[in-house]
Amino acid sequence: MTETAKVKGPASYFPSIEKTYAQPIAHWMAVLEKAGPLKHMELVSQLKTQHKMGHGHANALVAAFLAKK
Repeated sequence: MTETAKVKGPASYFPSIEKTYAQPIAHWMAVLEKAGPLKHMELVSQLKTQHKMGHGHANALVAAFLAKK
């Protein structure tokens, strides 16, 4: 019997982010990469102000982005 792994952490927001903002996660990772060396909340703020993203979605993207650094 195989068990389907449930996605946890920031990646659990990814399907909703892609649906809500009509862009793949790779697009948002590129946006964050181009933003420069900013702190977590500076990046969250940028997504919220420049892309009208909700706090939870912005925070999840930034957390995933910084985890890969």
